Amino acid sequence: GGGGGGGGCLVHSHPLHGSTASHGNSITTTATVHAHGGVGASASVPTPQPPSSHPPSTRHSSNSSAASTASSATGSESVTSDQDQADKVSILSEADSGVVCCSNTSRPVSYAGTAQLQGLLQGAAAAAPPGAAFYLTCPLCRKLVFFDEGGVRNLPAYRTMESIVDRFCAREALRCQMCETDPKVASIVCEQCEIRYCDACRELCHPARGPLAKHNLVKPRNAASQRESVCGEHEDTLSMYCLVCKMPACPQCIAEKQHPGHEVQSISVTCKAQKTELSHNLQQLSEKARSTTEFIQRLKGMSDKVTESCMEFERLVTAQCEALIQAIHDRREYLLEAIRMDKDTKIRILKDQQSNCTGKLQQTTGLIQFCIEALKETDSAAFLQVGSMLINRVANTDMTWHQEVTNAAPRVSPIVDLTLDDAALVRAIDNLNFMQMKAPLAPTIVPEDCSAENNSVTVAWHAPAHSFVDGYVLELDDGSGGEFREVYCGKETICTVDGLHFNSMYNARVKAFNNAGEGEYSELIGLQTAEVAWFTFDPILSGGAGSGLVFSNNNATVSVEGWEHRVALGSVGFSRGIHYWEFTVDKYTMDTDPAFGVARIDVNRNKMLGKDEKSFAMYIDGQRSWFQHNSVHERRVEGGITTGSTIGVLLDLERHTLSFLVNEMPQGSVAFRDLYGVFYPAVSINRGVTLTLHTALVAPKMDYF
Repeated sequence: GGGGGGGGCLVHSHPLHGSTASHGNSITTTATVHAHGGVGASASVPTPQPPSSHPPSTRHSSNSSAASTASSATGSESVTSDQDQADKVSILSEADSGVVCCSNTSRPVSYAGTAQLQGLLQGAAAAAPPGAAFYLTCPLCRKLVFFDEGGVRNLPAYRTMESIVDRFCAREALRCQMCETDPKVASIVCEQCEIRYCDACRELCHPARGPLAKHNLVKPRNAASQRESVCGEHEDTLSMYCLVCKMPACPQCIAEKQHPGHEVQSISVTCKAQKTELSHNLQQLSEKARSTTEFIQRLKGMSDKVTESCMEFERLVTAQCEALIQAIHDRREYLLEAIRMDKDTKIRILKDQQSNCTGKLQQTTGLIQFCIEALKETDSAAFLQVGSMLINRVANTDMTWHQEVTNAAPRVSPIVDLTLDDAALVRAIDNLNFMQMKAPLAPTIVPEDCSAENNSVTVAWHAPAHSFVDGYVLELDDGSGGEFREVYCGKETICTVDGLHFNSMYNARVKAFNNAGEGEYSELIGLQTAEVAWFTFDPILSGGAGSGLVFSNNNATVSVEGWEHRVALGSVGFSRGIHYWEFTVDKYTMDTDPAFGVARIDVNRNKMLGKDEKSFAMYIDGQRSWFQHNSVHERRVEGGITTGSTIGVLLDLERHTLSFLVNEMPQGSVAFRDLYGVFYPAVSINRGVTLTLHTALVAPKMDYF
């Protein structure tokens, strides 16, 4: 295990298995401890093995053993073998958090009673009995580190940090201690005097004669170069690295199968791979830091541009105001003050952004410098203590850089985006103000005011705040996720669009515009049209007042006075989907033959349906029916109608077919195929027939296609 950067310990206590376990006179509680070793720790105390492998009394450090003996000498009661075994079980419990405090056992005395730690304890941990001990389980190697009198010094040293500190201190540590000014690099260290000398000071202050002749002079050595990575258990060089446990190992560890079945490779290979990855990430991050430095310089220069632009704008405003009548003088000072406030605001925003970017750059530069020093580490095991951490930190910084810095832009423009409208009439002087000349912001769609009914949708929106708007543009897609098209342009903030497809999801968006240009689009809103259509006859589409048709029952019933056929059209048109509607024959005389079907919008309304190329129909009498299109009638089918009969029309624009039913039974096979385009429900009648239309019906399932 190893200590991380920081300098504190946080204890959250909780009972073992939901309660405090008591074994005779021993009390065992558990607490989670988050501890971080201090920067530059210089000593490492051997960590004891878990109690399951060795008795605690034989695996503690010397300090721990002494503390345990002292605790026993104060008169604490001995623990039976059963109690000791129960204590071991409590330590190794799966619910154990990794920290144990106890009393009246052979475990070492803790800091539970000291002023430094007691203030950090919360709850049960703070109330631990005197003589309790704490230990920390390394999350990697699972070894136990006891906190006895040695305290955090028992934690393994943060070796990479030590090496970096040693290198930074090397200049002073290896300089002559006897030079009066500008100390030179020391060439000799006296082991007896413990003083470093340069060549000149050695001849002057430490001559090789007399009593000093017996002193042992050696060359100074860097503390970092004296350390070696050795196995704490076997005292052998750490030459291998377990990729599963993510920890170094010596040959004896591998031979004793402490890493059974794990993938192991040379520690130098692993270190080289991580250094290569870290170097690559650092190179990318360094490029971003360089570009950020240039960006900060741009921000600094923009402050002057803002000032210059505002001064020029003040001059123009002053000239315009002086050209107006006396009534405008009172307004001039107000306008100038607004400009100054805008200048101050922009400069403050730019300074804040500059400060934020500078702070980000300083943090990143510090991380880069630290990583560069870490890459100089020659001890592979020491580097691997922080290699993965640095890789992750650099990678995370690199990812967040794109959001925070790379795509950053000045938050304000150095140019004043305002102009003074000096063409206003004298009567508007009291309301004279700056006019915004930027494109407007995006409008806000109001979902609660939007709706879809039948094959129409209604979209409502709010005007963008603090924006001058000349008008809006509403766009819809094709109902299938295709390209958007403009359906409205004007000043209104609500619009209804008719004639859409049924059973389709339309996405709508709106944007505002003014003389400066078009603004951004609003967020999308999806509106679903009805699955089945509700409609009536449309008197206007059917020819208006001069058509001879008589509509009643809210335009659901139609009749005609003359003997000539007249075409009545429905109020909606269909271009896709499956649609079904029916006609009830309210009145029928045997000397007429009404026609039912569909037609295009420009059908001839003064002929029987099916007589021109714009209509597709079935005309029927009291005994039989025919299918007719473009004056061609064919496929006679037996079976007619009487008063009370029902005629059904099935328009399937998924298969592009038209079929008919009489009294809920198919009238022949499919009447027409290959129907593409927009079709309106239609009938043609003359005197003697009255029909009522029924819509919003579920289409029947046909056995043929």
